[in-house]
Amino acid sequence: MSSPPIHILLVEDDDVDAEMVLRACRRRQIDNPFIVARNGVEALEILRGSDGRPRLPRPYLILLDINMPRMNGIEFLQEVRRDEDLKRSIIFVLTTSNNDEDKLAAYNEQVAGYLLKSNAADDFHHIVGLLNSYRSVVEFPPESAG
Repeated sequence: MSSPPIHILLVEDDDVDAEMVLRACRRRQIDNPFIVARNGVEALEILRGSDGRPRLPRPYLILLDINMPRMNGIEFLQEVRRDEDLKRSIIFVLTTSNNDEDKLAAYNEQVAGYLLKSNAADDFHHIVGLLNSYRSVVEFPPESAG
């Protein structure tokens, strides 16, 4: 029995950065279903299946920017960790913020990793490679885990 595809939710307000991640995935021939949310509020609607949106199927992996409008990445992390249904979500921060306070705040909310992005396409290629390896070898929580 084959395992279900791992959906990837990219929470990113910068269209150029979002496109670079998607391009790097295509170059690595990663064909997982990708959904892009422009901010934390939209991402929560997708995860919860609220405001007329279909719920994101499990298993999924979240790539999260820190600096976004409406609800930033740290606020999003705090909300996800308070939610019984979402608290086990696997979240990687993918951001330009090299601020130690942001790193500490993210790790305090149990992120799987804090990855710095730059404008260089090669960096995105390496980051996507890391994420591809992660999703290939790590067991995700079962559907019944909430």
